[in-house]
Amino acid sequence: MNALPQQFIANQQASIQNILAVQNAVFEGFEKLADLNLKVFKASFDEASQKAQEAVKIQDAQEALDFSSSLFQPGAEKVLAYSKQVYDVISGVQVDIAKLTEAQLEQAQQQISEAIDQLAKNAPAGSEGAVALLKSSLASVNSAYESVTKSARQAAEAAEANIAKATDATFKAASEAVEASKPAARARRATA
Repeated sequence: MNALPQQFIANQQASIQNILAVQNAVFEGFEKLADLNLKVFKASFDEASQKAQEAVKIQDAQEALDFSSSLFQPGAEKVLAYSKQVYDVISGVQVDIAKLTEAQLEQAQQQISEAIDQLAKNAPAGSEGAVALLKSSLASVNSAYESVTKSARQAAEAAEANIAKATDATFKAASEAVEASKPAARARRATA
């Protein structure tokens, strides 16, 4: 019986370590988002400065039209790239937390199994059926948990793949639109 209080203390220490690990994962994600936002802000500021200098050099209406149309396409691509990077950071934090949670649950399952074994050793004669029922129930719960976890993982992977495909398709469409607008802009300049 002396092992149970020590096991309880060890469980509490493991829980505290897990909470700290989750907090660390969230904070690292926050740091990555803050760093990303600072980089995007600096790049946007530099680009705005460059575009302002280009705008000052515009001399006729056709150049103004070409300049204004050239502002929108790269912006859309940058918004998509930024969104994907934010998604990647958040997704990474979720994966880290899921791994920590799974480890915590596995540890809890192991501890429950050990407690049932300890209970079986100290149980009075004739309680073997109740102990077998507890073990069977624990096995059923573990099996159900593994099934749900596997399904959730597969759903997350499918969602990630779909998001990646949609992002790639959007980038491709935006690039094709930029390429398609270049000949039209050249033709307008030639006629001007």
